[in-house]
Amino acid sequence: MTPVEHHDPGAGYGGGRGVAPLSMTPYRPVATSGTAAEPDTPLRRAISGKLLYLFILGDVLGAGIYALVGQMAEQAGGMIWLPLALALLLALLTAASYAELVTKYPRAGGAAVFARRAYRSDLVSFVVGFCMLAAGLVSVGGLALAFSGEYLTQFVDVPAVPAALVFLALVAALNLRGIAESLGANVVMTVIELSGLVIVIVLGALVVGRGDGDLGRVVQLPEGVSPVPAVLGAALLAFYSFVGFETSANVAEETVDPTRNYPRALFGGLVTAGVVYVLVGVAVSAAVPTEQLVGSSGPLLVVVRVADVGVPDWAFGMIALVAVANGALLTSIMTSRLTYGMASEGLLPPVLRRVLPRRRSPWVAILVTTAVSMALAVTGDLETLANTVVLLLLVVFLSTNAAVLVLRRDRVDHDHFRVPAVLPVLALASCVVLLTRLDGGVWVRGLVLIAIGLALYGVTAAARRRTRTPA
Repeated sequence: MTPVEHHDPGAGYGGGRGVAPLSMTPYRPVATSGTAAEPDTPLRRAISGKLLYLFILGDVLGAGIYALVGQMAEQAGGMIWLPLALALLLALLTAASYAELVTKYPRAGGAAVFARRAYRSDLVSFVVGFCMLAAGLVSVGGLALAFSGEYLTQFVDVPAVPAALVFLALVAALNLRGIAESLGANVVMTVIELSGLVIVIVLGALVVGRGDGDLGRVVQLPEGVSPVPAVLGAALLAFYSFVGFETSANVAEETVDPTRNYPRALFGGLVTAGVVYVLVGVAVSAAVPTEQLVGSSGPLLVVVRVADVGVPDWAFGMIALVAVANGALLTSIMTSRLTYGMASEGLLPPVLRRVLPRRRSPWVAILVTTAVSMALAVTGDLETLANTVVLLLLVVFLSTNAAVLVLRRDRVDHDHFRVPAVLPVLALASCVVLLTRLDGGVWVRGLVLIAIGLALYGVTAAARRRTRTPA
């Protein structure tokens, strides 16, 4: 990243020792006494820096890259790697804002908490939190359907909807076991899904090395299209492959030493995923003619078949299933923790704050969010749900990037990560650009979901007022 600034907890930002610029060396926060950087919490601090890195990497490396390469090829031709690289840059801009705010306010709730602190409005905080929550619930429902579809039918022929509901029930059971157990499973699944992408990269290199590929395709756009609209359109789909890093803000309250561990894990996870994605884009384009990729629901499987080196279809299908399952698990963790955080802020009913005595996991929030995802699992298709998720998250990112600037003068009693003000400004501009690339149908679906959230907010606020009114 670009040089960061260090906040002296004993001074303001307006001169003197308030802001001291650091060099390009890795960020090292000054040690603080007591528990200022790790405030008391009823949740268990069980996430180390390495676990958090794998959490972020596993959440980013998901179903998007396995399923959407064909649609990216349709828009950008053989230059799949370029929109992936652009999407990485856009994701890093917003990630810088999360790094500052999460280390400054290490509490569950993420973007909703940041919005409430910045704008002093329960309504704005609720809308931001609900957009994040709705995006997660839509994503989990879509991933459940993806899991129970073509990938699963390679092994067992069962109806999609019942299989999706059973799958979601199993994800909820693992989530209820606790954050440590859930992230322990994530470590295994992240290694498996990363290995699938490495296999694609290696096989693509083998195809090119034996003379069956064509490196010239990696700089070819579809005929008759303008470069900028083509790359931006593909970058919107590519951006969906990078979303997931923001979910880590909702486990800050369960992270050990978030001031030190969170920025490293966040940027490390995103850059790792970005490098892998760009290499996958080059390998796929060089190994497979673009017309074979366009319209394929399993574009990475096409590379395995073209290479023809003995990797069975079922083995790669299993890896894809693990990737989808891991994304669903981590997003389910996010939605339950976000629900818990919003309830702790008084934006949702207090019953959602209940935590299991021994496991210390928010059990009511887990059950409620799972039930909603089950209801959503019977609607939409992957591309529609992906675009809806991107729209909702861009609303969240607009709020978070603006909140960084608004909260610059808010002092806290511990050290935290700080970025130059130009990065949040550039991040805001990138969100606006991506929003202009979404079609009208996606806007309608997104606005309907936000309207449902506003109605829920009105009901919750009315219930609070009734409880405060004397009999």
